[in-house]
Amino acid sequence: MKGTKSIMGKWKVVVTDWEFESLNYEMDILEHDQIEVLPVQCKSEDEVIAYCQDADAIINQYAPISRNVIESLQHCKVIARYGVGVNTIDVTAATEKGICVTNVPDYCMDEVSDHALALLLSWTRKIPMADKETKQNQWDFKKTRPIHRLRERTLGLIGFGKIPQALAEKVKALGLNVLSYDPYFPEEEAAKHGVKLVSLEDLCRESDIVSVHAPLTESTRGLLGDQEFKLMKDHAFLINTSRGPVVDETSLIDALENNLIAGAALDVVETEPISRDHPFLTMEGVILTPHMAWYSEEAEKEMRSKVAMGVADVLLHDQYPKYLINQKVKETLRLQSNDGGGRYALLSN
Repeated sequence: MKGTKSIMGKWKVVVTDWEFESLNYEMDILEHDQIEVLPVQCKSEDEVIAYCQDADAIINQYAPISRNVIESLQHCKVIARYGVGVNTIDVTAATEKGICVTNVPDYCMDEVSDHALALLLSWTRKIPMADKETKQNQWDFKKTRPIHRLRERTLGLIGFGKIPQALAEKVKALGLNVLSYDPYFPEEEAAKHGVKLVSLEDLCRESDIVSVHAPLTESTRGLLGDQEFKLMKDHAFLINTSRGPVVDETSLIDALENNLIAGAALDVVETEPISRDHPFLTMEGVILTPHMAWYSEEAEKEMRSKVAMGVADVLLHDQYPKYLINQKVKETLRLQSNDGGGRYALLSN
């Protein structure tokens, strides 16, 4: 392995932040005589820089890994993020710096698709309302009117990656028609799943249920806004198990208050945790869960183990991580190597 080890001849791995009871799964993989793991709980760029500037690897959850942070890193080789999204990391800056960025794109497909389905059924059958009324001694199904049959309704999926594909398969038994908007997915492949690809405008017009599964990028931020909600049916409702900022929250609140759509079932919001004075908390047409769609005991173990494996791949095995996000970093590393920059290997894979 080329490069200089930071802590008394060991590779320094900083865990910037985490919300688990311990780091036992990570340590099962990274506990090695060549690695020193430093767990911290960073909130700001300055804190990340203070702990990570001499790190060889970073494991990250929510702490900001901005361009400013990345430019301060002296010899970091890999940044591994818990989860699917990498919106906390400036991937472009990391690529320019020759730093691998890795995530875990395949750990919670069942969990998130199950959660989206649970929200769909809970909202359609008005389970939260019925539960509340019944516990208040209101044994009267008429309190939940109107409820409509789900069969032959249309579900519109924004994004058609692995999770919405799993959801599409699960709703077949319910008799739903499925549309999707995904400009990057081949139409013929979607057809194999029994799903029709349409424009975002057509999806909004035709869907009775819209479920968001797009990653948060600059192009998807605020993807659903005023114009999209105006196109939707007044009985339609929105499900979001992706990222809060994909939906313009001000527009959604306005659409709900003005009855442009009937309701929303949200596992994510723009700013988390949700503020205690947020309008969603008092809206009867809104179901909220605390960003838990990804979670099961099995999924958590898989995610954390695979994050650690991505770091071990680079530091201990001198190979690109399995889930390399920024493939262009390979060219950056080749150029740095050709320039005699003394970068680590990773050039044989």
